[in-house]
Amino acid sequence: MANAAEPTPPPRPVAIDKNSVLILIRTTLVALQQANQTGNYSVLYNISAPGFQSVNSPERLSQIFANLRAKKFDLSGIVVLEPQLTVMPETYSNGVMRMAGFFPSVPMQVYFELQFIPVQGQWRLLGIGVNVGSPISAAPSTEAPRPVPAQSAEPKAAPSVDIGKPKPSPTASPSP
Repeated sequence: MANAAEPTPPPRPVAIDKNSVLILIRTTLVALQQANQTGNYSVLYNISAPGFQSVNSPERLSQIFANLRAKKFDLSGIVVLEPQLTVMPETYSNGVMRMAGFFPSVPMQVYFELQFIPVQGQWRLLGIGVNVGSPISAAPSTEAPRPVPAQSAEPKAAPSVDIGKPKPSPTASPSP
């Protein structure tokens, strides 16, 4: 008798305090803002996990974020705004922590999805999705950008960078 494939266990809530969550979100998005301002993505690259770094050089990050950079939208308002989480921090069996949400602002909101993985006792960026858009009446989680997952619903330790709405392919793509 053949064994059926075991279903992927659902994500579990993370035992992480609110301040740590805010620090992870804000420092990551501030690093992106500063990279967009300067055209230098080395800090964003250097705060990332080794798996993310192996597929995303600073030059590639510059290409990926070119569309967001061209919009000249200042993300620095996230420093004083309170993010609204649409996906509370959750971990998967492979150790990846995922969270998503938006910063409520007018006329544009910043939508994000972030994935982190522990590296030497520190959460390091593994996936990032950022979009800037008008406030939407539908649940923000349907419009929030998603780092493109590998073949299952469980985030893999494979990094991704995505700008814009979710895409079915595993490549990064800029927002329209």
